[in-house]
Amino acid sequence: MYPTKKLICFDLDGTLSQHKSHMPQANKDLLKKLDAKYKLIMVGAGNAPRIYNQMEQFPIDIIGNYGMQESAIVDGEFKIIREDTSHPDKEYFNKTCQYIREKYGYTEYTGGHLEFHASGMVTFCLIGSGAKVDKVVFDPDRSKRRLLYDEVCSLFPDYVVYIGGSSSFDFAPKQYNKYDAIMKYASEHGYKEEEILFIGDDFGDGGGDSHVRIKGMDYIQVDDYRELPQLLSFL
Repeated sequence: MYPTKKLICFDLDGTLSQHKSHMPQANKDLLKKLDAKYKLIMVGAGNAPRIYNQMEQFPIDIIGNYGMQESAIVDGEFKIIREDTSHPDKEYFNKTCQYIREKYGYTEYTGGHLEFHASGMVTFCLIGSGAKVDKVVFDPDRSKRRLLYDEVCSLFPDYVVYIGGSSSFDFAPKQYNKYDAIMKYASEHGYKEEEILFIGDDFGDGGGDSHVRIKGMDYIQVDDYRELPQLLSFL
């Protein structure tokens, strides 16, 4: 079906594993099998060390933070080989996200209002970073956040806004998204776009994998990470 593919790019959460959980053994075995035939890389929303540890130190190149960070295995050791950072306007984020809270009724929250990550990425936690309730129950189909999505995007024109995690919005500087991150990696390693296949689960508008769909890269959607070996059995 994809005889010309040479580079396979994987998302992690929801694709190879449950959110922030280790991969099931069947998916580890699948990666080992594919690794013998293709070049594999991980392309994630989280940082590279987190992805590497979640994968239980599977030896693989990782693009983290939507392209702001890259790691590789060098002489058998995990190493960050590139790390971009930005400096968000914290005052604007605080003021504007408080406006959103008041307008849409999210004034009660537990823990952090915003998370400013070392990379410069920002997370806006609608129910707070320390919420005791099951965050997945808060917005399982993302309908609550989709109601706000267009307005949030308009208020932060210098950022890509992702409907992140289970109860938040993630912000990355405008130039960072999975499609452009993959194409940067591909150009540096000698791959053409027609040789690339992306495997992910979150291609809807605002999803972490959405730019792959929007910009026309070949992809396969995963609806259940537990069925991944069967889904990719043709490769």
